[in-house]
Amino acid sequence: MNQQEIITKATLFVKELFQKDSTGHDFDHAIRVKEKAMYLQRHEGGDVFIISLASLLHDVDDHKLFPDHQHQENARALLDSTDISETDKNKILKIIQEVSFKGKDSQIPTSLEGKIVQDADRLDAIGAIGIARTFAFGGARGRKLYDFTERPRSDMTKDEYLKNTSSSLTHFYEKLLLLKDMMNTDTAKKMAMKRHRFMQLYLKEFLDELNLNEDE
Repeated sequence: MNQQEIITKATLFVKELFQKDSTGHDFDHAIRVKEKAMYLQRHEGGDVFIISLASLLHDVDDHKLFPDHQHQENARALLDSTDISETDKNKILKIIQEVSFKGKDSQIPTSLEGKIVQDADRLDAIGAIGIARTFAFGGARGRKLYDFTERPRSDMTKDEYLKNTSSSLTHFYEKLLLLKDMMNTDTAKKMAMKRHRFMQLYLKEFLDELNLNEDE
């Protein structure tokens, strides 16, 4: 099984796994992350094969979607079904382990490939698509659009973040608006600026429509 065949198998695995997802962590998200990661790789370098697989598989054991998975069961099952080298398998599993946002316990990946995958995932969490995904996730989990009795927290630990059930609007202040300054690569930092500004404009309009923002 060559590298392209392994990537194709991983793609089909992810498509099947997320076919019924309505949280914004669906197959299309995985493909967008892979495409963004490939764009970053062309500017920043890194191993294309490792980046491709880690991008596709980065959510297959995500704590929000698979709370019972403690040992990367889905990713391991897929990788073990191929003849990928043990070295490459461990690199991919490590990237997947490091990539997620965990509040102030978030990790900076140890490899360039990990930094690229993390940046690609975070770029898909902000901007116009990020806004859509935020409200999709909130709706799927029964969260309110907004709740102005909440006080956003930007210094949550991993456990606090995982247990958090704040409204979709509060999520902007607890995560999305923080991501611009958490990008690893120069290319992603530049891309994040435009998306960050769009979210700021969106939030201003949201608050204006509620007559809660008096700044003109």
